[in-house]
Amino acid sequence: MASTAASLSWNSSSWLHNRTLTKPMSETIIASDRGLAMVVTAQKKAQKTRKIILKEDVVDLGKKGQLLDVKAGFYRNFLHPTGKAQIVTPLLLKEMKMEEERIEAEKQRVKEEAQQLALIFETVGAFKVKRKGGKGKQIFGTVTAQDLVDIIKAQLQRDVDKRIVSLPEIRETGEYIAELKLHPDVTARVRLNIFAN
Repeated sequence: MASTAASLSWNSSSWLHNRTLTKPMSETIIASDRGLAMVVTAQKKAQKTRKIILKEDVVDLGKKGQLLDVKAGFYRNFLHPTGKAQIVTPLLLKEMKMEEERIEAEKQRVKEEAQQLALIFETVGAFKVKRKGGKGKQIFGTVTAQDLVDIIKAQLQRDVDKRIVSLPEIRETGEYIAELKLHPDVTARVRLNIFAN
């Protein structure tokens, strides 16, 4: 009896061994021989990278909010414990998309406000600037960005930063064009009438 059991187990294992060599490792093999059933499942290969999002800037890796694929060990041993990154989930992707849409809507709103302000500046007509006159068309001093900012505040009750004002060099009477950079995509062109009193 012992030799029959040994030959059965040997026959079963050799049959299973022969079957596993002919099948790919990712498949599940079910072997049944005289009422015995065996299930062998191959394990999946370990995932070596993780898809993450950076919570803050990391030197030589990326900027805050950037999606990256990093090695699992680097994430597990450095990024996660220091709180510099987290694994990307569908919920996190949805939140990121909503935040990006909100930021884009805010950028669009700011641009539209700048366009409306540019329209107001351009439809006002020419701003008049008085200066002491010299010989001919010469004026004493020059017209500066601060002068234009003061005139806009007095006439339109709008505060404008003088750093966004671009003026040509004005040393005599006449009409000039100044530019106000209200937004990276919006520039208002304002006319200046310089006259001597």
